[in-house]
Amino acid sequence: MAQIDIETLRERIRLMDFERGTPEQVALWREDVAEARANLDIEDMTPTPDEDAMFAMMLDEGVPPAVMPSIILDLYKPGSRQIAA
Repeated sequence: MAQIDIETLRERIRLMDFERGTPEQVALWREDVAEARANLDIEDMTPTPDEDAMFAMMLDEGVPPAVMPSIILDLYKPGSRQIAA
């Protein structure tokens, strides 16, 4: 994956209409993401620092983990490394 423009991504996410998590939910999601990341490390599929920052920002914005893949697919053009206009 190319370098991720976290602030542009954050701006786009803030404009999206979806149910954001409560602080309690986000705390649980952070634990789940930490566990999933540990499993990726074991499988030698360690996320890049940019990917870690992207997922941390999404949690900061209350994005449910189940919604994250669809947001990423919606914002990034297939075959490109730039956020869709």
